[in-house]
Amino acid sequence: MHTAGGAPGADRDDQEGAHHGEPDVVVVVEDDPAISDLVAMYLRRDGFRVLQAEDAEAALAHIEREEPKVVVLDIGLPGAMDGLQLCRRVSQRPGSGVLMLTARDEELDRVLGLELGADDYMTKPFSPRELVARVHAILRRLRRPEPDPPSVLRAGQVEIDLGRREVTCPDGPVTLTAREFDLLAYLTSNRGLALSRRQLLDGVWGPGWYGDERTVDVHVRQLRKKLGDALPLVTVWGVGYRLG
Repeated sequence: MHTAGGAPGADRDDQEGAHHGEPDVVVVVEDDPAISDLVAMYLRRDGFRVLQAEDAEAALAHIEREEPKVVVLDIGLPGAMDGLQLCRRVSQRPGSGVLMLTARDEELDRVLGLELGADDYMTKPFSPRELVARVHAILRRLRRPEPDPPSVLRAGQVEIDLGRREVTCPDGPVTLTAREFDLLAYLTSNRGLALSRRQLLDGVWGPGWYGDERTVDVHVRQLRKKLGDALPLVTVWGVGYRLG
């Protein structure tokens, strides 16, 4: 396992990041030491405290102990637990984001990762500078204040409790990932408007978000799968989506 102390100068970099307050913790889960060390180096340069792990078991130990803000996660991990399983575990933790790393031919894994709650993905090879920018974009979303006071929205037969972050259909509560919930809340807050994928990315993922606009389609598909006919969500061809 590669830890933050495993790379030359890691302790010094972590201390330098602390000069501007407690640094955000990022866990890098990657079994290729060269990639892991490169990503860690760029993140540390930007003031993050970085912990590295070669497999899911080591990553979970870091996550439980340090409660990182972001986990940079390679899908192809060795061991009993793969990256998709770890993604599911991390996405269930409030206040944590996931940035997946995948190979170019793993489109199915990218889609599955997004469905399991990943915030973003990058394909290898990638730009370390862009990766750092995407980590910052995830952090900006995580730091958005919750609505105050809590309010309840309704769309069709779906009830969205913004304060409790709970969704209820006629058949009972429905479990959504954090990003699915944010997308549903944004669509509901803009009921009747035809919203483009870019508008949805800016409103839910945040302005300046890097990534493929098809990410929106994946999350819309999941909302339809989980909420069914109770949610009056329609496709506006050539534009995007509208919640009736």
